[in-house]
Amino acid sequence: MAKGGGSGKNFRGAGSGRFVEQSYAKKHPRTTLGEKRGGGGTQGAHRSAVTDKFVTKSAARRGPSTTIKDS
Repeated sequence: MAKGGGSGKNFRGAGSGRFVEQSYAKKHPRTTLGEKRGGGGTQGAHRSAVTDKFVTKSAARRGPSTTIKDS
């Protein structure tokens, strides 16, 4: 599992849901999300990698490669 370096964030690829390196996140900003380390859980909400905002379940189904399900 890759960590986000010294930025205080971990980065996750929206398509796979796996953690990625910060360098990958910089090259693919529309399909990766930065997550604050040690942040609280969001009870399974869906978040867009494009806008970094929470989206509905139906919006997440329409854009599975650009959304993740937080846990």
